[in-house]
Amino acid sequence: MDNAILLISCPDRKGITATITNFIFHNNGNIEHADQHIDFQTNTFFMRIEWSLKDFTIPRENIRKKFNAIAEEFKMDYALYFSAQTPRVAIFTSRLTHCLYDLLLRYKEGQFKYSIPLIISNHPTASEIANSFGINFHEIPKTKENKREVENKEIELLKKENIDLIVLARYGQIFTGEFVKEFPNRIINIHHSFLPAFVGKSPYEQAYSRGVKIIGATSHYVTEELDAGPIIEQDTVRVSHRDSLADLKIKGQDLEKIVLSRAVRWHLEHKILTYHNKTVVFD
Repeated sequence: MDNAILLISCPDRKGITATITNFIFHNNGNIEHADQHIDFQTNTFFMRIEWSLKDFTIPRENIRKKFNAIAEEFKMDYALYFSAQTPRVAIFTSRLTHCLYDLLLRYKEGQFKYSIPLIISNHPTASEIANSFGINFHEIPKTKENKREVENKEIELLKKENIDLIVLARYGQIFTGEFVKEFPNRIINIHHSFLPAFVGKSPYEQAYSRGVKIIGATSHYVTEELDAGPIIEQDTVRVSHRDSLADLKIKGQDLEKIVLSRAVRWHLEHKILTYHNKTVVFD
């Protein structure tokens, strides 16, 4: 079954919800999910609304045109999606493969509705994994000297494959601003730490040396500023003086898999709105 999904942000004022729901009702649509939020500090209204297209009187190709009058009236920024469309996802990875395995297993078991045309890595480690899942693997070594040249090739490849989302499953390379601009709010990273604490390299070693009692993981959209993009999801686990450094890494990697998978799922279900380097994640 095909549903339409609207993600909306605009200045808050009376009548927004009524106007949107009436638009759907008067065109014989059945609302299945609706959620909204108001940021009172910025007076911004956010909404996610999903309705069935069965018996909806406006053809899906004309919905945007019909809705534009409402969007103009309320000065809305909006995006329209259809649940029947299958997003195309590219996964970037390096030597560590726990997040890659987790995403692929969830994909194989039908937990995620997406297709994975390719996996890209700067190391050969994941080649056999990709082959076992029947996914095209591209080993593209990257250095400081060839980064821009390699990124141009990656951009060409990603656009050729019509990639909707890029997932960095512990990819050990930093993208240039030019690359990030090609895919705004379409690159999800997993950071092996609870940002903004213990940023940079070796976060577990930093945490271990400080004797922390909680470790965490953070999934966020990638921006030009390293590890500073809008945060989508975070989680933590308690540790104690009895945990070794190896224990911290195991617990941390378990968190990374869970936090990244949640972020990817919510993006694919069109449940995330970004604003002012923050996110609204709808239920």
